[in-house]
Formats: sequence, C-alpha cells, structure tokens
Amino acid sequence: MEHTPTILAELDNYLRENNLTLAEFAECSGVHQRTLNNWILKHRPVAIHQLDRMTLAMGLSEGSFYERYIEHYIIERSPDWRRIEPVLYRCAELDKLEAIKHVVGHIMDKLLYSPKLFDAAEILFAQGRHAAALLLYEGVAEGEKYQHSERLAICQYRMFTIQVGDDQTRNLRAATIFEAFVERLDEIDQLDALKDLANVYRSLRKWDKLDETARKMKGKAEIQYTLKHQQKKQKRVEPDRRLSRPMFVYITYADLLCAIVCDAQGDYQQALDYTYAYANLDWVKETDEDTLHWIKLYQHWAEGNTYVNKLLSGDTSVLLDYVEYICTSPDKSEKEMVAKLMNVLIAANQYQIDVNEILQRFETEIDSFAQQRSSADMYTQQVVPDQYARFGYELAYYYLHKEIYSVGFKHLMNASLKANILNNETYFINCMGLFVRFQAHAVPETKAEYFNLIEKVWLNNVKKNGSFDQRN
Repeated sequence: MEHTPTILAELDNYLRENNLTLAEFAECSGVHQRTLNNWILKHRPVAIHQLDRMTLAMGLSEGSFYERYIEHYIIERSPDWRRIEPVLYRCAELDKLEAIKHVVGHIMDKLLYSPKLFDAAEILFAQGRHAAALLLYEGVAEGEKYQHSERLAICQYRMFTIQVGDDQTRNLRAATIFEAFVERLDEIDQLDALKDLANVYRSLRKWDKLDETARKMKGKAEIQYTLKHQQKKQKRVEPDRRLSRPMFVYITYADLLCAIVCDAQGDYQQALDYTYAYANLDWVKETDEDTLHWIKLYQHWAEGNTYVNKLLSGDTSVLLDYVEYICTSPDKSEKEMVAKLMNVLIAANQYQIDVNEILQRFETEIDSFAQQRSSADMYTQQVVPDQYARFGYELAYYYLHKEIYSVGFKHLMNASLKANILNNETYFINCMGLFVRFQAHAVPETKAEYFNLIEKVWLNNVKKNGSFDQRN
C-alpha cells in the first residue's frame, strides 16, 4: 500500500520547494508562526479554519487535507468536540460526506456525544444541508436505538423527511419505519408528523393506512385544540407557533383525507358527509388573518369537492358547473389544476362523456403539467407527482378510446415515464396494459419508442435487483 504523507510532511515539502521560511509562510497564510511552531514541535493540531488558510496559501483545493486531518487529529486522539464540531460543519459545506461518516462512526461509541451530534444535525438540517444532516441523525439513531427518547423520535422524523423522494418503494419503507416512532414525539410535533406521514400514504394510495393516520391525527388535534382554549389564560408559548398550520387545520385536513379515502373506495355519499364536515367551520374560535385564510380555502375546496363527489357518483349534470368553478377558482397553481382536471377525466372515462371542448379550453395548463418542479413541502413533493402520473394515464385513456391515437400515445409515454420515475409498478403496468390494448394503432416510431422504454426499465430493474436467469 502506498504511504500517504502527513500534512506536516506536505508542508515541509512545500516550504523546501518554494524556498520559504516558516515565518514567511506564516505571513502569507495568515496563520501565526507560534501556532505553526506548536503544531510542528509540540504536536498541537491547528484548528480547521487555520488548516483552510494554509491549504489556500499552498495553492491547493479546499478540504484537500481533511481526510488526513481527521485520521491523525481526531481518530488517533481522544475525541475533542471543540475540534470535531467545526470539522463537521466544514465537511458539510464542502459536501465531504465520507469524511463526515468517518467522524460519526468514530465518536458514536461514546453516547455522551449524542446530544452534541444531534444539535449539530439540527443546525445542518435548518441550513438545508440534508445529506450531511442525515449522516448525523443516523449516527445518533444507531447510538440510541435502545433508548425510548424523544431525541431518537425526532431523528427518525428528520430521517423520514430527508429520505422521502421520487422512489415510492423507498418512500413506503421510510414511512413504515418512521410510523413506529410518531408516538414518542411531543404531542404538538405529532400533528405535523402525522400530516407528513398521511401525505406519503396518500401518494402511495395506501387507503387503509391513510384512513388510520388521518383519524389518529384528528383525534390528537381535537384534544390539543380543546386544551389550547382551556389554558389560553395561562402564560405559555402558543403551540400553533410550532406547527406549520393553524391547529384547527389538522382537524379539517383529517376530514378531507377521509373524504379522499371514501372517493377511492367509491363511497361518494360518505365522502360528501366528510366534505360537509370540513365546510362547516363555525366552531373555529380564532379570527386572525391566517385562520381566516385557511377557512376560506376549506370552503372553496368543499364547494369543488361537492361537485366532484356528485360527478363521480354519476350525476353528470354538474359537469359544466364544476368547469365554471375551476375557471373562477382563485388558485390557478399547477398542483390545483392537475387535481381538478383529473376529476373531469375520471368522470369522462367512467361515464363516456365527451370533454374535448373542456380539454381544449385548458390546453395551455395541460401542456405545462409535463414540467414538474421540486418542493420541500411534503404534499407538493409526494401527492402532486403521483397525480401527474395518473393524470397522464387518464388523459391517454380518454384520447385512445376517442381514437385520437397520436395524442393518446404521447400522453401514455409521458405517464409511463413518470410512473417509472416514481417506481410505481401499478401505474406502469396500467400504462403497459393500455399500450397493449391499442398498439395496433401505433405507428412504428411510437412502438419502437415504447418498447425501448420497457427494455430500459427492465434493464434497470435487473441491474438493481439482479437477474433471475439461473443457468448451469
């Protein structure tokens, strides 16, 4: 194995090659000569910011010596948090994740570092350095896995938040692990945790889990809302300040989620009952601007979802009223438009309704749905991409059955790509089935493009999971 010179050896070589004295190097680097002498003669390591100055003076890239610094001055010595903490932050800034993993793996043998590591993770998380924060949270979680602590629960919550992404298989695994830790969180923090968990289950179309999570969130929110107003005369920090929404929203959002479950199960009357429940907000005591904003939103959603439930139950007479509601809606964001127009398509496909004119009316919005944007919000990050995929499938289904094949296949390809990105096997299989049904009407170029996609998905799956071809 090739020997790697120490940082001091590198410095010595640099001084000799450039004919510099230590005093001259101290002047050009900005590191005091006494500090350098103490490092060289008494083996007292420099601080990481001093090492950065020296690295810059030597004309090397930032962090060039970090791995050697960690090995010689952290791993080989007694852990010193005053030295470790700034190293972790600098490694995070430079995205040196392997270096962070090396440090965390070394110090987590001692549980006394767990609180300090957790605090550092929280700072990195707040800064948006999620990949680095994840390594710290994982270290704390591993060190405290046999503890029944709130800190462990918060670590699991943060890990869940960071890990949830495009891959729905991975998302289900993350949700399943985190669910066991929700009850260990503070009662107020549980509300946002359950909301985030519910949005993941909603995107996964796990209706039983969504229903269970929504009911749990509603029960806890009702208790906290009652306690809040019983104790409002006492001087204490308002719990709403720790929440991402006003507290009453967790009650109404639970009703909205239960309505979605009923819609998915075809129970449109029960869905209407839940819709009427979150439309009636006379019981809300707050009158601040944020509360009034949310009340107005829920009343608007209730109006639209009342049309939707009637439409999906077969009352097609409300279709034009629903379209007018879409047009006059103050929220024209893509995430709202895709959900509303998908309801039109589902009804059209279920009851063989001609909606060509409606689709032409929203042609610009539909074309923009192909451009997805990232978001930190769990709903926008999880539910909306799922809706894009389903919307593309419903649109393809509609046009193919209307014998408008070129447009239908275009949207089918788009839906298949989104389903593959989400790793949603159900959507992808549905898309394949639709293609097989209508492939006789596809031009050769379309067939070749679709078969190439299927082959690419298959090869990626084999690469990820291994081949099942067992030959002797």
